[in-house]
Amino acid sequence: YMTYLITGATGNLGEKVTRWLRTMTPETNIRVGIHNLKKADKFSDLAVEKVKLDYFDLNTLKEAVAGVDLVIYIPSITYNLQKRITEFENVLQVVKEAKSKLIFVSFFADQENNPFVMSPFYAYVPRRLASSGIEYSIIKNSLYADPLVPYIEELIKRKNIIYPVGAEPLSFITRNDSAHAIACLAMQPVMRDQGQTYLLSMAKNYNMVELSYIMSRITDHKIGYAPVTTDEFAKIYAAEGDGKELASMYAGGAKGLLSATSDDFHRLTGREPEEMEHFLRNGYQIARL
Repeated sequence: YMTYLITGATGNLGEKVTRWLRTMTPETNIRVGIHNLKKADKFSDLAVEKVKLDYFDLNTLKEAVAGVDLVIYIPSITYNLQKRITEFENVLQVVKEAKSKLIFVSFFADQENNPFVMSPFYAYVPRRLASSGIEYSIIKNSLYADPLVPYIEELIKRKNIIYPVGAEPLSFITRNDSAHAIACLAMQPVMRDQGQTYLLSMAKNYNMVELSYIMSRITDHKIGYAPVTTDEFAKIYAAEGDGKELASMYAGGAKGLLSATSDDFHRLTGREPEEMEHFLRNGYQIARL
């Protein structure tokens, strides 16, 4: 039977991928790579092997990948381009040496004219994989819908969505759906290993007027759409540490570069992705309990 390694396993997505995969494969053949072993108790209820994994320590990487058939590589959350590329190169080196297969969990803001600061990374990796000689597949997420739920309270106070994307729609997927599709891909050899690329999204995208209507309906508060400039957006969220980076991402959105949808989710899972109103309504109600 196959053995799997999930990197970034204690992150929001990594943990969900681990839990989905565990439901699909009965043996104790899942290894989770954990940067900070203090977080390993997240998996105290799961039969998984926990290993230390530091992207910048080749020895921990080699030990983590040893004997693994398929590595699900979820990149770290850093906006340092050089570090992110080095991290990937280290993973690739070790995966090649171990003759493992790879699923790269990517992001759809990878176009050559996309001003998002991390788009060079997401554009580089597929080209690098294509010439690497390893068996791989790529799964691109659209924007996560999940951060919208805690954001709703702020939007009620603001009375407006403020994303600087103009009339352009944005495309979303929930983390739970993304994780389900990644686990399904891992379990389906026929769907992977040949350089295939999948895009995970809801069935439709949403412009900000549509999104504000949905939020108004589920909250019973009037929420409109009044975009700020990208510079203003960067300033508003500067204190959270990623204002500039997020602003660069939405600058791509304003060019229509964050709007792509596909039915790949259905092809991988056999079900429909959770749609926005249902997801936000449930999340909002749970948050208020």
